[in-house]
Amino acid sequence: MPFSTGFEAFVRSDEPLYLHTWLHIGGPAEFFATPRDRDELKSVVTRAAEQGLTVRLLGGGSNILVRDEGVKGVVVRLDAPAFAEISTIGDVVRAGGGAKLGHVMSEAVAHGLAGLESLVGIPGTIGGALRLNAGTRSGDIGQWTKRATVMNRAGEIIEHERPDLVFAYRQSSLDELVILEAEFELESENPEELSKRMQKQWIVRKAGQPLGHQCAGQVFRNPRGMSAGMLIDQAGLKGHRVGAAEVSDRHANFIIADPNCPSRDVIELIELIRERVQDRLGVELETDIEIW
Repeated sequence: MPFSTGFEAFVRSDEPLYLHTWLHIGGPAEFFATPRDRDELKSVVTRAAEQGLTVRLLGGGSNILVRDEGVKGVVVRLDAPAFAEISTIGDVVRAGGGAKLGHVMSEAVAHGLAGLESLVGIPGTIGGALRLNAGTRSGDIGQWTKRATVMNRAGEIIEHERPDLVFAYRQSSLDELVILEAEFELESENPEELSKRMQKQWIVRKAGQPLGHQCAGQVFRNPRGMSAGMLIDQAGLKGHRVGAAEVSDRHANFIIADPNCPSRDVIELIELIRERVQDRLGVELETDIEIW
């Protein structure tokens, strides 16, 4: 049976992935699934397993670089309303894995709940933020996580309580296929003060990043106690180009892709940066961007 048989309402073939990533480059997905609820998601996951197809989850697309030849298997995006619901009960915010991190922060602040506002300016979805334990110097999402509901590669749904969860710098124990939902236990605070604090943090963070209209992605993780952007700048690479890809002159840890830039230019620039920083400064940079 062809993979998409019976799934025509929510599975497309040869979907251009440049439409769904921040860098706006890269080839197509063999199959692109946008299930409308958990039952459809489970059907996609179980059929892919039966047919030996790799399944990848695509969140906001801010940390994904797709190769020019595209992606074999199934790419799943949880952009249906069923996966993006947000609710608040007392000091707990519950959010679907497909909910945008920014929307969840705004909901928390509006209810006078503090904790997540330190993540302002970080793009992506709740699922992606949890998997990589998104954070800043002020804190990370893991410290506020009370519970996470996931789906494994067999289509089974599992709940992880706080004692089962492990969070570290840019990683977590949530390695199942899909993060369906999470709960965050936050702290009560004055909504107006919270809103002011979040706005100030937003302004500071955006001031040092590439302009909004540019197709840009943050590339490397900050080595412990150091700034990747500063290291790249010290290596003399700010503004350096490979083909249609360029190191941002506003923040050296961002790569900007010109229109119609091939992925190979970005990948070559990433390798050049890694080698130059290693040779000149003796620091090995680890990519924060995932290459498909």
